[in-house]
Order: sequence, then C-alpha cells, then structure tokens
Amino acid sequence: MTDKGLFLQNVIAVIWDFDRTLSPQYMQKPLFEAYDVDENTFWEQVGRLPAYYRQAGIHVQRDTCYLGHILSYVRAGRFKGLTNARLRDLGKNITFYRGLPFFLDRLKTIVKEPEYAEGDLRLEHYVVSTGLAEIIRGSEIAEKLDGVWASEFIETPAEPDTDLSGAPAHGEISQIATLLDNTTKTRALFEINKGVNKESSITVNDAIPEEERRVPFKNMIYVADGPSDIPSFSVVRKHGGLAFAVYKPRSQRHYEQALMLQETDRVDMIGPADYREGASTDMWFQSQIRRIASRMLDERRRALESKVRKEPVHLAEIQRQKKVKEKQAEE
Repeated sequence: MTDKGLFLQNVIAVIWDFDRTLSPQYMQKPLFEAYDVDENTFWEQVGRLPAYYRQAGIHVQRDTCYLGHILSYVRAGRFKGLTNARLRDLGKNITFYRGLPFFLDRLKTIVKEPEYAEGDLRLEHYVVSTGLAEIIRGSEIAEKLDGVWASEFIETPAEPDTDLSGAPAHGEISQIATLLDNTTKTRALFEINKGVNKESSITVNDAIPEEERRVPFKNMIYVADGPSDIPSFSVVRKHGGLAFAVYKPRSQRHYEQALMLQETDRVDMIGPADYREGASTDMWFQSQIRRIASRMLDERRRALESKVRKEPVHLAEIQRQKKVKEKQAEE
C-alpha cells in the first residue's frame, strides 16, 4: 500500500489455466502412474458420477466431483498413503509445452527494458486452475509463479475437541479444503484484481474503486485452452483485459476449438501452445505486453499533468511575448 492510494497499479498480470494450456497432459497423470491406476477408468467413472448421485437427489459439480473420487480411492487403499507432500512431489513429473518455463522469465524481462524503467513496472504470473494446487506447487514452473489458485485437501480434520492452538497433524488426505470450478475461477480473478493476495486486510467483497485496485483488468491477459474457460475469458474482456486461447500444436481438433472461440468473439487471439522464442505465440505476448506497458506509462504521465498547475505568467510578460510574435510575423 502507498500513501498516494491503495496500490501503485504498476503490475501486469498474466493469468494461466494449467491443463492443456501450460502442460499437454492432465496434471493428475503422475498420480495415476505412481499408484498404477488406470487413468481412463478413473475419468470414465468421474464422468458418470453426476448421473449416479442424481438418482439420490444429490447434485454434484462436474468440474470438481473428481476431487471426492480421489478421496474415495484413498479410503479404498488405491491411493494408500497419499498426502499433500506426496502430491507436491508428484508435481516434479509434470511435462510442459516447448519453451517453458523459460518463456515466463522472458516475459518478465520486457517491463525491465530501458523505455519502461521510469515506471517501475512488474509482470506477475498466476495459475488459476480446477486442478490440484500441491501438484502445481511441486512442478518445474512453481518458482516462476506469483500465486496459485486451485483445489486443495486437508489431511487430518479437526475433531470437535481438538486443541486449535497447534498445527494440524499430518496424514493421508481426507477432506476437500478448497475447490475451484470453471465458474468460481472468476472469483480468483477479482482477488488478483483487488490485491486480496497481497493485502490481508482486503477481501474480495470489499468495494474498491477501479482506480484504486492493485491490478486493473485492462492490465491482465488470461490464457486458457477451451470453452470451459469462457466465464473467465468473459470477465477479463468485459473489463478491458485480453484473452488468449492456446491449442495443442499440430492438432486440427484443438485448433478448430480455439478458432471457434475467436470467431464467436470469446477471445482476442489464438495461438499454438508453443512458447519458444520467436514462435507466433511468443511474438503476440511480447507485442501485447509492450503495448500495455506503454499505455500504463502514458496514463501515468497524463494523470501527473492533470494534477500539476502551471506557474502563473505576469501580464507584462504575456504582452512582451505577444509583441515578439507580432514582430516575427511582420518580418
């Protein structure tokens, strides 16, 4: 926080989905491999769960019911000994698209170029995912991120008479602590927007004027791979930010899915999930980040000029300048 306002508003935020956006695989793949669980069988069961529970009059979220099914596998001994630490360790086995994680560093260096030095600008990367936070935190890109919003588990829940002054005991995961679906991901966008993750006294429901928020939406780029992220695409674009849809390189089906998002005006641009320097996706990001940075500096200069009152000029000086101009005109 500053004495001139809540925040300096000197941040550009690039906000990433994870599966099929940064990584070509679903992040749970290393979990299935470690426990020799058939991945296709697990997801096929998950796909049938909403209809199964509906027979009992219970509504479950399609995006997140897999979390409860993971816990069912733990209780059944198929994910025996699965802890948060184990999930984080499995994150080391995540593979990423070409160009990562170096691409994330490269984008951060843009705002350090000489033409932007006066603005003390910074670029931050966030992941907002319906996946597992601990796996993301254990992955190769974790140290490049400024924050992660994703689903989390509790290992040992507090019993009614638990002494809450100490830390919870470790053990197998047994409860869902936090979950994000493709609609509630938009809440994370507003938390980044308002600076909830940087200032503990602020909550997402606090009324904060746009000009006081830490990261205005117009300084955001949201990146994801498919129609499930339309709610987040819409929120960012509605408030002036940019949306970019990636597709799996050399996949006609994924390309056409991304193209549909562009043709229906859901995103500003599409590109392959190829983050190598000089690739089309890299060039688009570099161009847009420079545009955002230049616009931020221009807005700051105009704001400064509007607050500076010019020194009054003496009437005699005005008359002298007028005579000089008249004489120059005669000559």
